[in-house]
Amino acid sequence: MKIYNTLTGKKQDFEPIENGRVKMYACGITVSGDAHIGHAYQALIYDIIRKYLEKKGFDVTYARNYTDVDDKIIAKSNETGIPADVYALNMIKTIDEQMARLQVDDPSLWIKATESMDDIISFVQKLIDKGHAYATEKGDVYFSVDSFPGYGKLSHRNLDDALNGVRVDNDESKKNPLDFALWKSAKEGEPFWKSPWGDGRPGWHIECSAMNRKAFGDQIDIHGGGRDLIFPHHENEIAQTEALTGKQFAKYWIHNGLIKVNGQKMSKSLGNSLFLKDLLDKYSPEVIKFALLQTNYRGDINVTDNLFPDAEKHLVEFYKVLLAVKNSGLKNDGGNDQIDAEFNSAMDDDFNTALAISNLFGYFKKIKSKLNSGDDTAVSDANQLVKTYSLLGLFKSSPEEFLKNAVKEEQIPAEVKAIADERFTARLNKDWAKSDQLRDELTKLGYTVKDAKDGYTLSKI
Repeated sequence: MKIYNTLTGKKQDFEPIENGRVKMYACGITVSGDAHIGHAYQALIYDIIRKYLEKKGFDVTYARNYTDVDDKIIAKSNETGIPADVYALNMIKTIDEQMARLQVDDPSLWIKATESMDDIISFVQKLIDKGHAYATEKGDVYFSVDSFPGYGKLSHRNLDDALNGVRVDNDESKKNPLDFALWKSAKEGEPFWKSPWGDGRPGWHIECSAMNRKAFGDQIDIHGGGRDLIFPHHENEIAQTEALTGKQFAKYWIHNGLIKVNGQKMSKSLGNSLFLKDLLDKYSPEVIKFALLQTNYRGDINVTDNLFPDAEKHLVEFYKVLLAVKNSGLKNDGGNDQIDAEFNSAMDDDFNTALAISNLFGYFKKIKSKLNSGDDTAVSDANQLVKTYSLLGLFKSSPEEFLKNAVKEEQIPAEVKAIADERFTARLNKDWAKSDQLRDELTKLGYTVKDAKDGYTLSKI
């Protein structure tokens, strides 16, 4: 099995630090608002990676964090009048419910920043003691980037590039503009904790390092997150953790791509955020997963108006085949090792869900052909697909249930369908003139036809 490692910039054979055991951490959600599709995608990807590693026989301990103290949370608290800790708890409950609706399993460990404050303060003090951090007169504590020669090795930037790639504050007490906050002195009206440097709260980056060490010790096998976290968040995690321990922090760094909406980055300022609750109100978890997993996890996903409707149409066709198998009367209790082997081969190549999904079209075409010929291996093939692809969260419903709940297919008038069928026959006979004439008739009736190898689809113009 090979994994693309951001640290080395290439695919590498996966060999955990401890034989047979995997320690895996993925950055979770800052609970300043409802979960959007990007949060859902990240949670889905690392849930699948965990499950596939378990399928391969590894004993996996998978931790995710909730950042429940942060500038954005404090801003929401001030805006709503709800105390920051209460606001964060309410949002965690809401997000947990939404992820449960999406049928993403909980990690082995949930870790919260506010429940790790002693670990964070201890971590910061040790960095000061080792000369990697310094406190200011105001009670802030900064990590000294100059004290860590390996800074930039994850994002492959030198210090000049790093300075150009990150917004830095203008605190004159910083020794280097790139130095980042480990501890922030308390401002009026903000939540705070007692520390040796005065009342305050942790910086964002130190939270994940301290929570990682709390859960796993000095080293982990896999650290994951969105690609937008490579710099500065994960770069800073490496600096502060390895400065403390003198050991390699994470052996493999995995980063999923980002979500775009009609080609644009999803953002509040553009008003194009897709919230998970809205998607779940319209589409089943399987439709959402099928749509997202058609792209390899390292690539960006462009959410167009057709992404989820098309995913639903494909699943409707697949479930129709599963229903036909169920009602065929054919019996076969076996499976199909080739289907499972091909799935494993795709996933062994850096968790290539895109290839695994694309294979489904050929599998279902073969099952339809076998059904038409009365071949009972159609049943064993269908059984194997349901079993194997359940790891991706697919085919977990009964065919009847899925087809009943799917968005109803558009009812095509009989006269329109008859013209489309006649045109399909004309194309089979290579009567292109008649085919074009019938296409024009369909257009006048307000319908467009899209040809495929084994049929066509009709839709309103």
